[in-house]
Amino acid sequence: MSILKNLGRRVTGAIKNAVIQHHRNSGLVLFSDTTLRDGEQMPGATLEPEDKVEIALALERAGVHSIDAGFPASSEADVDAIRRMIGRVKKPVLTALCRTVKADIDAADRAFQGQPQHKRGVSLFVGVSPIHREHKLGKSKAEILNLIGESIAYASEKFEIIAFGPEDASRTEVPYLCECYRLAIEAGATTIGFADTVGVLTPEKVRDYIRAIQDGVPNIDRALIALHFHNDLGLGVANTLAGIQEGAHVVQCTVNGIGERAGNASLEEVAVALDLHYDQYGRKAKLDLSQLVPLCQLVQRLTGIRFSPNKPVCGTNIFATEAGVHQDGLLKHLDTYLPFRPERVGASGIDLVLGRHSGRRAVAHRLSELGLDADDLTVQLVLGRIKELPKGTIVDDDALRRLVSIHNGNGSHGAKEHVEAQG
Repeated sequence: MSILKNLGRRVTGAIKNAVIQHHRNSGLVLFSDTTLRDGEQMPGATLEPEDKVEIALALERAGVHSIDAGFPASSEADVDAIRRMIGRVKKPVLTALCRTVKADIDAADRAFQGQPQHKRGVSLFVGVSPIHREHKLGKSKAEILNLIGESIAYASEKFEIIAFGPEDASRTEVPYLCECYRLAIEAGATTIGFADTVGVLTPEKVRDYIRAIQDGVPNIDRALIALHFHNDLGLGVANTLAGIQEGAHVVQCTVNGIGERAGNASLEEVAVALDLHYDQYGRKAKLDLSQLVPLCQLVQRLTGIRFSPNKPVCGTNIFATEAGVHQDGLLKHLDTYLPFRPERVGASGIDLVLGRHSGRRAVAHRLSELGLDADDLTVQLVLGRIKELPKGTIVDDDALRRLVSIHNGNGSHGAKEHVEAQG
């Protein structure tokens, strides 16, 4: 039996190595979404198990490679959510977060019962920085190395896909960090994660770290490199792109950039930047960008965490303008004031908002769309009335009809009061 067991391990190891080499050689960037785990840790963003399933299915439609489905040892609700995904979320790999503790790994194994081996995995973490070692864990470097080796070896008995993410890697001594990675890969980790846990790095420092890891971990060719950046300095996306440029294979993001404190690197922002600047990064991802805006809106609705109107990619103002010069340009050619077309990311179209800053062309355009008079005199008079309206007034289609009616002598001066009431 021991001979057969050893043979089985060797075959499994050969298959795992072949998959890793395939991913490394493909040049693809694999998106690993952690909205359901790290994103949900944002205060107020709690999701019910069926909510998580709905988001996971939307992530599957968008084409993410893997989904961080939860932390089974921390919550029965996370276990419930994972079990509901099994058999329904079929394409992405589902992973679970675990401490370097055998009981956590056992909890993840139970949660994934029935999930195919090649579609389930664990992500083990432990603090490795001086401040975590001394103040959080009270352990020496050697003790933490023992934890890493023993827990990954134990996880290898139950899982083929194992990620190791040293917490607070960005504040850890580089030689020790590289030793942690070397040991993790030797013990069976298939992915090593670089986490900027408190979001303090800059793109230049990210490049230095990734280069140092590639140079300082002798068995690095046996694993994928993953990136996990927080956004405390507003650099989460920029740092992620810098890591991609240095050859990282996996990016861990959240939809809408939700997460603890200032949140995580935003999945939709990284995806669009990578797509628009292929000439710079030379890397592709198998994502359907047209699913991004619906995905962002779904996460906003289910978490209750609203994104800013000027949120990149999915904000309500991204394809809206009130400025007359911009409206004129957009009506002549959409690309005059757009970095990308709305349909590219699944948005409905541009919105020419009528208000104090609007010009004649936008007013004429909307009047024509409504089948109303759009001669020069009508447009000028309607625009003049719009500019007299109080701050914050919403000029809707009904208000436009009333303003035209006044000009034609068919209405009353109550139109202005009506428009103001809409605000």
